[in-house]
Amino acid sequence: MTHPKDLKTPGLTPFSYHSDRPLFRVNSGIPISEALSHASDLLHVAKVLAEDAAMIRSTDRYAWASCYLQDMSKAVIDDVVKVLEAPGSNPA
Repeated sequence: MTHPKDLKTPGLTPFSYHSDRPLFRVNSGIPISEALSHASDLLHVAKVLAEDAAMIRSTDRYAWASCYLQDMSKAVIDDVVKVLEAPGSNPA
């Protein structure tokens, strides 16, 4: 059994696809607590930008920024899920 503090991102999750190829990938070796904290920060900023885009018509560029931040956040969370679901890494 692996201690949760020892778990790190595997770096398997790509994001921001262009022509069916990923432009970016989550880096491996990041402690999952740091990765999740960063994903939380990205989602907070995405939420603020989405709220601004919904309230102010001239801020459609905020919606795109929010979309990209959500894409990055999802990739980080998906990468963490992969390590948590890996055999032998269940901290329970």
